[in-house]
Amino acid sequence: MITKPKLEHRGQQHYVAIRTQLPIPFGPLLSPMWDEVHAWLRGKSLTAAGAPFIRYLTTDMEKKLDLEVGFPVAFAAAGDDRITAGILPAGRYAVLMVTGPYEGGGVFKANVAMMEWAKENDIVWQISTIDNAEWWEARLEFYLTDPASEPDPNKWRAELAFLVAEARTKRKNSQMISN
Repeated sequence: MITKPKLEHRGQQHYVAIRTQLPIPFGPLLSPMWDEVHAWLRGKSLTAAGAPFIRYLTTDMEKKLDLEVGFPVAFAAAGDDRITAGILPAGRYAVLMVTGPYEGGGVFKANVAMMEWAKENDIVWQISTIDNAEWWEARLEFYLTDPASEPDPNKWRAELAFLVAEARTKRKNSQMISN
């Protein structure tokens, strides 16, 4: 199940992550990276301040994707050679929820739904073009359900949050906030 996207304002969020380049499919490679970041946090006596996420920096499906795989944290932390620390920017985000298995296209279909909704509603993403590649300022998937705690994949929940550059409405929509 995929909810209808809505726009909401979010404050800035500190995070720590592993920055990497991965080809599709990359699902099986994520858990070890989240485990590594989680262990790094424990080693620094820090805790995650939210669900594990993937931050998509580039999304050219024909190439390796530039990603950050990590966790939000409550305050700024210093990274190291392996762990990067940063801030997810404050701003208006388009957000939707997806319930169901992470594998098999559920989250992929949610991304497609987000893009279609954006096109229908004149939503423009916060993207820069560098060396002929689109770089997203903030395109995130938060994995809200830990499969180790909830064995039923039909109950797994993920949240997509994409930073909006501009929002205009073509028609009145009670779920949209227009500029």
